[in-house]
Amino acid sequence: MASPVRRGAARRDELADALIELFLAEGFARFTLDDVAARLHCSKRTLYGLAGSKEQLVTAAVVRFFRAATVHVEAAVATRSEPADRLAAYLRAVSAELAPASATFFEDVASFAPAAAIYQRNTRAAARRVREIITEGVESGAFRDVHVAFAAEVVASTMEAIQGRRVAATTGLDDAEAYEQLAGLLVQGLRS
Repeated sequence: MASPVRRGAARRDELADALIELFLAEGFARFTLDDVAARLHCSKRTLYGLAGSKEQLVTAAVVRFFRAATVHVEAAVATRSEPADRLAAYLRAVSAELAPASATFFEDVASFAPAAAIYQRNTRAAARRVREIITEGVESGAFRDVHVAFAAEVVASTMEAIQGRRVAATTGLDDAEAYEQLAGLLVQGLRS
């Protein structure tokens, strides 16, 4: 039988996951804490157990979402050995992780500075990771001999344009679709 502490932690994790699911589907800007409590079938007091304010609750949910996404993306890459497969797996896993997020979620993230900063920090980390995979591919001969720093800068700029909502505005692609397109372009463009 689980201890009260373990049950409490499990309930907080369950609630945090439900909160992320709600925010991904519908965004968060329009919700009050009362709205969130009603939607999650809990009390405001329970929500205050997760964070001290709505802003802190949103920030915690966005951090948790990106932390879990990073784990899933790296797990997808770990199953591949060839650089082209690793690069494709990485970007397609990013796409898959972002796919459940609605346009409203991304718009709310972009307009809430703490959440936008979290997304930007994760985008920069993803760009560094892609650079590592490109470097590995060039050094092993799996990718043609490209200027790695330039290729990485192009990728980083594109990822920042996705994160900043510029790609969505100019192409109509959501973030997940944009990462899928980026995966195809990069893998085909870098192959030897």
